[in-house]
Amino acid sequence: MSIPVVAIDGPSGSGKGTVARRLAEALGFHLLDSGALYRVTGHAGWLNGLDPRDEAGHAALAAGLDLVFAVAADGGEAILLNGVDIASEIRTEQGGARASAVASHPAVRRALMDRQRAFATAPGLVADGRDMGTVVFPDAVLKIFLTASAAERARRRFLQLQAKGLSVDIESLSREIEERDWRDANRSASPLVPAVDAIQIDSTAMGPDAVVAAVLALALARLAG
Repeated sequence: MSIPVVAIDGPSGSGKGTVARRLAEALGFHLLDSGALYRVTGHAGWLNGLDPRDEAGHAALAAGLDLVFAVAADGGEAILLNGVDIASEIRTEQGGARASAVASHPAVRRALMDRQRAFATAPGLVADGRDMGTVVFPDAVLKIFLTASAAERARRRFLQLQAKGLSVDIESLSREIEERDWRDANRSASPLVPAVDAIQIDSTAMGPDAVVAAVLALALARLAG
């Protein structure tokens, strides 16, 4: 029996995480946040004092991560590395930069491939990432490439960090997002590009409810077909 997979790819701040979570809930599917795997690998490398360019060292860590995704007491996400919840630590700008750096290593991507594909179990999976539709799940029943302007993505991130009481500079955020976009799009291993059969959605002028409704309608139509 083939397990249906909905792949949602796109750059940081495009809203794909929110859309993926809500879509998985609506469909009753499992959820894969592939970006978290790379964030955890980057964080583990930092904890172990690895240089971000150390491909072999990060690949070894990725292959042996003691990692558990769970629900925190307040209903939010819990990501346990060696039994310690590091969710808040990896959801920082530094965590994103470390993830982007280690994700450029082919050996790291190979080490995490089987772990990602193992998430595809009945009744189905919504996979959120940057190469879900192009590399990890090329046979996904639906592929979405969700994007938004760099300025809008910086604004969203600025508001998120402000809500957490953090002092941030929106111009610095904009520069970091543009640099990460370039790095993700130009890496040799699984660059961030839409799958040839992906449906592209620009969420710049759309609220999350509208994006979720559009993707849900597409998913239900594909699953029914």
